[in-house]
Amino acid sequence: MSDKIKTEEKIMKNPKDYDGYKKPTWCPGCGDYSILASLKRISAKLGIDPTQTVIVSGIGCSGKSYAFYYANGVHTLHGRVLPIATGIKLGNPELKVIAISGDGDALAIGGNHFLHAARRNIDVTLIIMDNQIYGLTKGQFSPTSNHGFVTGSSPYGSKEFPVDPIVIALSAGASFVARAFSGEPKSLSDILEKALKHKGFAVVDVLSPCVTYNKINTYDWYRNNISFLPENHDVTDLKTAFSLAVDTGGKIPLGIFYKKERPTYEELMLDSKNPCREDLMCGKERVFELIEEYSK
Repeated sequence: MSDKIKTEEKIMKNPKDYDGYKKPTWCPGCGDYSILASLKRISAKLGIDPTQTVIVSGIGCSGKSYAFYYANGVHTLHGRVLPIATGIKLGNPELKVIAISGDGDALAIGGNHFLHAARRNIDVTLIIMDNQIYGLTKGQFSPTSNHGFVTGSSPYGSKEFPVDPIVIALSAGASFVARAFSGEPKSLSDILEKALKHKGFAVVDVLSPCVTYNKINTYDWYRNNISFLPENHDVTDLKTAFSLAVDTGGKIPLGIFYKKERPTYEELMLDSKNPCREDLMCGKERVFELIEEYSK
C-alpha cells in the first residue's frame, strides 16, 4: 500500500484507484458488487484519502470488504464491527471510519453494539449489506428475513418475525438513517455520498439480493416492492421519519429518513488533543500525574 500511496496519493480521482489488493469473490450477480462500486465512485468524487480511512468489516459475505477497497482495513470478529470501529475513531478522531456489515453481522450477534453506536453517535458510517439471509453459511434465515421464509434450516418456514434496521436506528438515536437498493445505483450513490459527508453515526441499510440462496427477494421482487420517500420529506423531522418507516403502504421505502447533526461521541469523550498524538514514552512523572488525576 505504501508505494502506491507515495506515487498516487494526490491523484485518487477514479473509482478504480480504490480497488483493493484482492478482487471481490462474491457470487456473480450479487448485489454487494453494486454497493462496492458506489462506494468507490463516491470516494473518488469526494477525494477520500485512503491513508486516513479505515474499513472495518466482520464475518459473512460482507467480511472481506476491507480487502476489496483500497484503504487501511480491519477484518474483525462476527458482530464486533462497531466496537472496533468505535475504538479506532476514539483512538484517532481524524480518521474516516467506514463499517461494513451484513444483516446478520449487524443485527443478530452485533445487535447490541448497533444500539449503542447509534445512541452514542460515534462518527462512523455503517453500511449494512442486507440480503435477508446468511449467504456465507449456505442460506439460513437472518434477522431481516420475512416470517415464513423457507430455507435449508427452516423447511417449514421461519417462525421468527423480522427486525427493521431503520426503526431500530431511529429509536436508538442515530443521526443519519437511510435505506437504499443495490439495483438502483444512482440513488444508492447519492445516499452514500451524503452518509460519508455526515458528521455522526450514519446508517445505510442497503437491500442487496443474494442470487444464490435467496430466491424470493430477487432484483425483480425488490423493484416491484420498493418505493421512494416523498421528495418534500423534511429529514430533520424525527416523528415523520418514524411514520414513513412504519406506515409503508405495503412497499419498502427507500431514501433518507432522518438527518440531523448533534455532538458526536468523540467530541463529548475527548478534549481537543488527539489521543493518538500522545507521547507513549511520557515518563514516570506523567504516569503518576495520570494516576492521581483519575483517582480523584
